[in-house]
Amino acid sequence: MGLRTELRREAAGLWDDGTGVSLVAIATGWGLLNGVRMVYPVVIPFLRTDYGLSLTLSGFLVTVLWFFAAIGQLPGGMLADRYDERALMAVSVVAVAGALALVATSSSPLVLFAATAVWGAGHSLYPIARITILSKLYTSRLGSALGVTMATGDIGQTVLPPIAVALATAVAWQAGLGFVAPLLVLAGVAVYAVTPRQTPAGGTTQSLRDTLDIVSELRTPSLGFMTLILFLYLFIWQSFTAFFPTYLTTVKGLTSLQASVLFGFFFAVGVVVKPLAGAAYDRVGIRHSLVAILLPAAAGFLLLPLLDSAWLLAGVTALVSTMLGTGAVTQSFLADAFSDEMQGTGLGVIRTLTASVAAAGPVVFGVVGDHGYFDEGYVALAAVMVVVILLTYRMPDDAT
Repeated sequence: MGLRTELRREAAGLWDDGTGVSLVAIATGWGLLNGVRMVYPVVIPFLRTDYGLSLTLSGFLVTVLWFFAAIGQLPGGMLADRYDERALMAVSVVAVAGALALVATSSSPLVLFAATAVWGAGHSLYPIARITILSKLYTSRLGSALGVTMATGDIGQTVLPPIAVALATAVAWQAGLGFVAPLLVLAGVAVYAVTPRQTPAGGTTQSLRDTLDIVSELRTPSLGFMTLILFLYLFIWQSFTAFFPTYLTTVKGLTSLQASVLFGFFFAVGVVVKPLAGAAYDRVGIRHSLVAILLPAAAGFLLLPLLDSAWLLAGVTALVSTMLGTGAVTQSFLADAFSDEMQGTGLGVIRTLTASVAAAGPVVFGVVGDHGYFDEGYVALAAVMVVVILLTYRMPDDAT
């Protein structure tokens, strides 16, 4: 009864004063953006057939998507400090819709890679604007609000990949990507229409010196450790998600549909984990919440090469998916670490630095797979996760 009462109180707090409608719109756009991005890993076998891509080149394709989604977050964060976040989010989802059309109609690998870069750049405008506007709408419940939006991202990542595989098998892989484009356009209209316009926190343009000042702040222990933790986590996450469906079909012998369902199940667990992780950060701080999230994931990576049954693989997938709560904790910590005037730029600097370097993960893991060492790769990911856990013990309980 106590848990149900607490959940009702959290939900009521998130819905108060009409902010709930904005949260739903923002979360829906985020769910579609993340869901369609996770369609790429499940259509890789189709792309390899059509364009003759190796696992290494397939990993590089995913790396291009992640890299351009990363490097655009610094300018995206600076724009979020200066301009209307709802306009940035609307432009983002419409730009991604256009990029999907380019990907679906690409006539060569070169066009495919270029369209993927446009897709990533369009995506990059949304994440920081989402965080900064939620930090204004939910001053005392930022962890919970971020947890909700990230959970809806997992709903999209749960639902869209199996639909995409079904369409790719029955029609063509282009249909598996293209059906999301009109939904993105509708989401952009909704975000702009229902989200209240916020007054920018800073009235002046952020200069290069301001950005360099933020980079210098990364030498402080808390931000330095958090930046390293976020980089290692993103490297693990991007490496795992890029090839998990391919691993399940080529190494474990599952069908494409079974692999897409398990891949979706990975994100389905995140629907539960992320709001709980955000609420845990609000209550007990970063150390205890992160360790509880990451330990099961490390165990899951170690067990993954040892099991072949689809049901046992589902259990291991659930263990690994607990790491999805990391984002709600780390992003809440970082949002609390910067002033309102520099929040967007600060988040943009850190997310650009970490995500752009971590984008090498898929191509590295693709090389590993091309040489027949997928199983050993997952053991290596477990080892990196243990390093992240050890670093977590060096963190303070809050960002101040």
